[in-house]
Amino acid sequence: MQLLDKACKILGVPADMVLREFGGYFFEFCKRSGYDHMLRTLGGNLYEFIENLDALHSYLSLSYQEMNAPSFRVEKNEDGSMHLHYYSDRRGLCHIVPGIIGAAALDFFNIEISMEIINQTEEEERTGKKEHIVFLVTQNPVFSYKERNEFSSSQYLADSEKQIENQLNKEDFEKAKNTIRDKGSSVCPVKKSHWKTIRGIITLGKGKLLRGFDPVYPKSLWIDTKTFCNGLPFHLVFDKELRVKQAGVSIQKIVPGLQTMGICLDHYFSIVHPEVPFNISSIQKFINSQFVFQTRREMMPESWKQRPMLELRGQMIWMESLQCMLYLCSPLLRTLHELEERQMHIADIAPHDVTRDLILLNQQRLAEMELSNQLERKKEELRILSKHLEEEKKKTEALLYAMLPQHVANQLKEGKRVEAGEFKECTILFSDVVTFTNICAQCEPIQIVLMLNSMYLLFDRLTTVHDVYKVETIGDAYMVVGGVPVPVPTHAERVANFALGMIIAAKGVQNPVSGNPIQIRVGIHTGPVLAGVVGEKMPRYCLFGDTVNIASRMESHGVPSKIHLSSSAYQCLKYKNFEMTERGEIEVKGKGKMHTYFLIRNKTASENEIMGRPMKDSDSGHESVQSFHDGRTETIPSCHQPVTQIQPEKDQTPAIAMKYIDGPTDAQNSLRRNQAKIADLTGKTYDFKSDRSLHGNQHADDGRHPLNQERVKPATGEPQIRNIRSNFCTLL
Repeated sequence: MQLLDKACKILGVPADMVLREFGGYFFEFCKRSGYDHMLRTLGGNLYEFIENLDALHSYLSLSYQEMNAPSFRVEKNEDGSMHLHYYSDRRGLCHIVPGIIGAAALDFFNIEISMEIINQTEEEERTGKKEHIVFLVTQNPVFSYKERNEFSSSQYLADSEKQIENQLNKEDFEKAKNTIRDKGSSVCPVKKSHWKTIRGIITLGKGKLLRGFDPVYPKSLWIDTKTFCNGLPFHLVFDKELRVKQAGVSIQKIVPGLQTMGICLDHYFSIVHPEVPFNISSIQKFINSQFVFQTRREMMPESWKQRPMLELRGQMIWMESLQCMLYLCSPLLRTLHELEERQMHIADIAPHDVTRDLILLNQQRLAEMELSNQLERKKEELRILSKHLEEEKKKTEALLYAMLPQHVANQLKEGKRVEAGEFKECTILFSDVVTFTNICAQCEPIQIVLMLNSMYLLFDRLTTVHDVYKVETIGDAYMVVGGVPVPVPTHAERVANFALGMIIAAKGVQNPVSGNPIQIRVGIHTGPVLAGVVGEKMPRYCLFGDTVNIASRMESHGVPSKIHLSSSAYQCLKYKNFEMTERGEIEVKGKGKMHTYFLIRNKTASENEIMGRPMKDSDSGHESVQSFHDGRTETIPSCHQPVTQIQPEKDQTPAIAMKYIDGPTDAQNSLRRNQAKIADLTGKTYDFKSDRSLHGNQHADDGRHPLNQERVKPATGEPQIRNIRSNFCTLL
């Protein structure tokens, strides 16, 4: 009602007009919602349409059990008008009725009606409804353009009328006219032309009088009482005092008290619908409605009182000659379960009663609904399993990509053969723990595992910071490579910064024997390698070539807590703002004399940048990070006690990638994805010259290679950093 008040204020129209228009809209809405065919078949005229509205509501209540529909009762008047009785629990909505009925009359029967309220009362005690409205319904036909043209031809029609009147017997004419009027084709006062009446009772083209239908009744009822009660097992006959005169055999079986003729019907039944008092006058007023009776629990045998009460639904027929009421009904049952609860069987229902079919069809529908629900539940279970499977797949892929390069893992998953690829320049690093053999001899294996795990976690974090590839770990040896499997120009700088970070990170790992920070040796070498996957079981991405051997020799011939460089690695870092010192010539096993160097520090990067920590205001881009001798004070556990490695709090923060001149930007990341389709996934040769020609904006005709050409010093005395763009050869 609040919505109605707001609409009236906005539109500036009275409430009855808003409700009437809403009624017309609601009728159109019902038609569009799939009820058009059902509404059209309710009756052949407006009287029958209104008379069957309660039956429609009764049917809809099977699907919408909480529906509280209004009730309609219609009465014919002698002048052809109607009295429409409207009962509703909702006050103030009666003006919707003219809108609905008017729209239905115009759409279905091509007539215009007028409805006015002639009485408005509240009859809660009598009907159970709070509002009782009586409408006077009158109507006028709506003629089509063709019909109006027929009426305009008055001269022709007059001549035709005279000819037909001369041919028809006056008595037959009057009788036929009265028959057409009584059939109710037009139940409201309409002024018809004489020709319209004649045309309605003549079979056009045959010239014979179409007499009204007169049923033929036998002189006596050709059915005995026993057959009638067996053939209609659910029926009741009662008089004005509600005394039972006759009952069907099935009702007698369900309500044994009805076998005593003359008992009062209201002692054994109550009226569920319509909500009227149980007396003959109320029943006669709602005789066009479907009546639902329910057995009274207190009148049932003691052993039956636990059963659900039976409901009967049917129509009332008043027998004027006998002054009795006939109730033709059927049990109101929907499923076989309800039938079994009342200890009934299909055989108790007459074969001609469609209730049998409705129960079986509804049971089939319920079975189909249950099957549909099961399918929905299985579908939901499959969706959840699919979601979990996708999560597990992502975990598996993440684990696989941690063991192998992504493009190699994808080729192996597809069953393809991964060919070895040559990389003309990359930088390889080896590291190991000093006196690791002695530590293993004096400690428990679990202590060694904990020590290595804490150290490798710090190193793995650094691989993310500097974007280098971890090849493998064997015992205390840790191997990484820069420029493989994705070639980058800054591979040497990345590995050098990674090595500086390893020295710093090693100080946070305690020696389980002495309690002091562990010491590591680091060796770095730059050169060409061949990379590929070897083996079928537990496949590994391995590097082959003399570069690997030399890098291993740099580590084994190194000094604790120092980063040992070969001459080729020194040449790559010479002009890259790294401080290095010359070690001189040393004897290298299997290689003879080699000129080597030590990497001291990065001149421009702070410790936080190298370690991938958030930058601090106090950090200066020019201060040294090579504070290798600044030890941390740690609790020194005994070698006989379990070792718990405690990482510094600042190392537990998310790793922040260090910026390089060929580092990825947003635009380059997009370029990577677009170039994924043309990237060489077969492991063919990767070199910077081919990369430059691929990207198109490098000096491809330079002719010099970082390894094969001597590096040219800048004209000035200060070392300068070359301005090189990203040369990623995307491998996805």
